[in-house]
Amino acid sequence: MATDPRAALDRLVAAFEAHLEAARINRDPDAEPVLTTAGTLADAFDTYDDALFTAYGVDTPFDVYDDEEEDDDEGDEDEDGDSDEDYDDEDFDGDEA
Repeated sequence: MATDPRAALDRLVAAFEAHLEAARINRDPDAEPVLTTAGTLADAFDTYDDALFTAYGVDTPFDVYDDEEEDDDEGDEDEDGDSDEDYDDEDFDGDEA
């Protein structure tokens, strides 16, 4: 069953408002109401994003990452085990030493 993009947007806005209120009252990112409303907000965004794409073939202009994906990107290493930060610009100037 396809979700109406307008209805999904209304739920997304309501989820933003609920999250703001939970943050304002609790002032603790680990408080249960903040975490609960954050999950509801993430679900509402996914629903809206899917509904928008299904109805119109348009994506939202946002990339969403969860904590696990962010952790995977930290300290990326190439095949030799070298970190991306190990190279200076002069390493890529094309001159052979």
